[in-house]
Amino acid sequence: MKCPYCGHEEDRVLDSRPLEGASIIRRRRECQGCQKRFTTYERLESVPLMVIKSDERREPFNREKLREGILRACEKRPIGPDVIERLLAEIEYELQDYVMQVPSRVIGEKALKKLKELDPVAYIRFASVYRQFRDVDAFLNELEKIKKEEIKPAPPPMHPGRGGKRERKKSAAAEAASEGVGSAP
Repeated sequence: MKCPYCGHEEDRVLDSRPLEGASIIRRRRECQGCQKRFTTYERLESVPLMVIKSDERREPFNREKLREGILRACEKRPIGPDVIERLLAEIEYELQDYVMQVPSRVIGEKALKKLKELDPVAYIRFASVYRQFRDVDAFLNELEKIKKEEIKPAPPPMHPGRGGKRERKKSAAAEAASEGVGSAP
């Protein structure tokens, strides 16, 4: 740090204190050349993330705008505000990979992916606005995709050589109990 009095570049820090929730650090310094004291403030420089819209307009990333869209999609669903905040934080964290600008479609796709994992109804609601379904067929096509993904294949049948005698005894005992065999009249 250059001394504001004599221009000497050597100093020592006498005191450091965080200000404003630790986003600013105040340092009291003493010049090694002229021994005068001065104060510096260190602040984290934040570069706003710009969103590139589909029509090539640019606007600053707005977390509140994303929150409103997700809240609207999750309305009357069993999704708590803490889950929505976590979802927003995850999306914001993933956006840190972008330097200074991000296409709006990337944000929308990240939100859709998170909502699809969270709640299919919230996903469809968000998708209907984000993808701007033009007609009922587009809406139904998206619903069909979701239904196909939700159908889970049945687990494979148990191998006859596995499970041991104990498993077979349990299932035989369970069958007998359900049929009333061995129970007192």
